[in-house]
Amino acid sequence: MSGADPRYARQQILPEVGATGQARLRAAHVLVVGAGGLGCPALPLLAGAGVGHITLVDPDVVSESNLHRQTLYREDQVGRPKVEAAARALRALNSACRVRPVMQALSPANVAALSEGAAVVLDCADSFAASYILSDHCLDAGVPLISASALGFEGYAGGFCGGAPSLRAIFPDLPDRAATCATAGVLGPVVGTLGAIQAQMALAVLLGLTPGPLGQMVTLELRSYRFGGFRFDGAPEPEDPPLRFIAPQDIRPEDFTVELRDHTEAPVPAAPHAHRLSVADFGPHGPRPAPGRRAVLCCRSGLRSWQAARRLQAVWDGPITLVAMGDTPEPSERLP
Repeated sequence: MSGADPRYARQQILPEVGATGQARLRAAHVLVVGAGGLGCPALPLLAGAGVGHITLVDPDVVSESNLHRQTLYREDQVGRPKVEAAARALRALNSACRVRPVMQALSPANVAALSEGAAVVLDCADSFAASYILSDHCLDAGVPLISASALGFEGYAGGFCGGAPSLRAIFPDLPDRAATCATAGVLGPVVGTLGAIQAQMALAVLLGLTPGPLGQMVTLELRSYRFGGFRFDGAPEPEDPPLRFIAPQDIRPEDFTVELRDHTEAPVPAAPHAHRLSVADFGPHGPRPAPGRRAVLCCRSGLRSWQAARRLQAVWDGPITLVAMGDTPEPSERLP
């Protein structure tokens, strides 16, 4: 990919890009977490623009129900790892782009290693836990984070960390209920639009464009075709110690560990010593750890853990951490 490569002529002609900008893209390493509805439009736009190195992280396989919005994949790839199918498509699009597929779930245990050397991180996972894990790490490491979320006909994309406020500055608390694309639905063009905005924001960071996307929120609602947004450069970080996620393997035997999933959802608890409780069990007369112990609250997405933690914080001032165990693949979605 030399400065005279005709592949990039239509973007290099922009004074904001030029040969210098193209060289920046060629030298850049971008971490993309999530190869689903947001990642599928963002990834080919980054590779097509000439980003030199992409690390792609996703633990899932392609399923038929993905195809209406995850247009990077084909019917004959159902059952195959998303990261492998996506990497193959990106290499076919631009053989000069080095793609490293990582079929793992993002966790506090691997976020530092996966993001090492990345100039910008894209949060395309549309997961509460992944978003806060990435934001906490990127804030500490000073790495720009481009995060997006979509549901139904609406969503947002924003630029966080890297000198801008973190995700927690805008969203200090999780929502009361956990609606997802699987439970509430989403139209493909909605996630497609947001993924494209993420790619634009990432390229703007890499090229050093001004005004920059860090500290900028873009919102859309495509039922009535409304776009909006605002700057949040001065948003303060939460004063209270944040409720942070830990990896399941970091649960200690001495922890007061709570499994918030029932036996049907999780026949095997997060830890052998975990107590089976619900969010409603916590409160003024509910359980609390002994002095000096750490509370570890486990559920699927992190939402119930967050809710239980808030109720526990009202009556107990000890350390609390959260664990998002993630989804258990259905037998039909497992690799052959």
